[in-house]
Amino acid sequence: MSEARIPSQAGVIAAAHSIAAILPPTPLLPVEIDTADGPVRCRVKAENLQPVGAFKIRGGWWRLSNLSEADRAAGVVAVSSGNHAQGVAWTARRLGVAATIVMPRDAPEVKLANTRALGAEVVLYDRPGEDRDAVAAKLIEASGASLVHAFGDPWVIEGQGSAGIEAADQLGSQPSRFIACCGGGGLAAGLSLACPDAAIHAVEPAGWDMVGQALETGSIVQVADDAPSTICDALQPTATKQINLDILAGRAEPGVTVTDDEVRHAQRWAFAKLRMVVEPGGVAALAAALAGKVPLDESTVIMLTGGNADPVRFAETIAASG
Repeated sequence: MSEARIPSQAGVIAAAHSIAAILPPTPLLPVEIDTADGPVRCRVKAENLQPVGAFKIRGGWWRLSNLSEADRAAGVVAVSSGNHAQGVAWTARRLGVAATIVMPRDAPEVKLANTRALGAEVVLYDRPGEDRDAVAAKLIEASGASLVHAFGDPWVIEGQGSAGIEAADQLGSQPSRFIACCGGGGLAAGLSLACPDAAIHAVEPAGWDMVGQALETGSIVQVADDAPSTICDALQPTATKQINLDILAGRAEPGVTVTDDEVRHAQRWAFAKLRMVVEPGGVAALAAALAGKVPLDESTVIMLTGGNADPVRFAETIAASG
């Protein structure tokens, strides 16, 4: 069923209406960022303040609320390092749907604990070493459950795009550009559908720019075997999907990458300036803005996508200088 659907702006708008009925809008906050040409005022969209601490609740809600009664009865399976897991688990509990989440054994403990607390069954796999999609496929074959893909599902893409509709309503017009943290490209694709006049800048961890490389080559690129480690656990898909590439081709600006040091600096900046806890993967877009890697103007919206930070590591980051 997912494969037959083509995500659209109409679908994003419908998702936004559905989500507005159950969740309040997240804040669109003014910030001032220093650039080579002087300070620039723009805005951040605080999706880290969602009930599950991440924008993923949007796609989870729109996907599960569109399942048939028979599909709901069979349950759902998702693969996630934690934020999509919590979005699906939260929605599944609200709709009375059984949810099984395939999660990496090295996922932050806070994300594992939160997912279980929401009532989902967690199945662990080793990263690297095991194929998470193969693990999920076996579960689906055994149960008949529906796969809720983290970024390659049309309803999920539309649900994530609802953040763009919301931001445009708050701003009073379409943003000039969105700077978005990017794993597989679900959010970037959704935002591009939501606001077709806005530029899209997808920001990925260095060495994990699978969307950026796919946009450059015009085809799906797999992550290198020797890809560097990254603190952005939420932004580590091994490749994007064709559905995301098809939407973003010709829409997204050339890929942007950020280093762990730039991400840590952005976490400290968000804590000092906004009094916010933002996890590494959730602050990648801000990191690119602070590092001068993306253009900024008064209609720019920077997405803060997740706040599920490991408490100990976050405290270490905040305490460090730099």
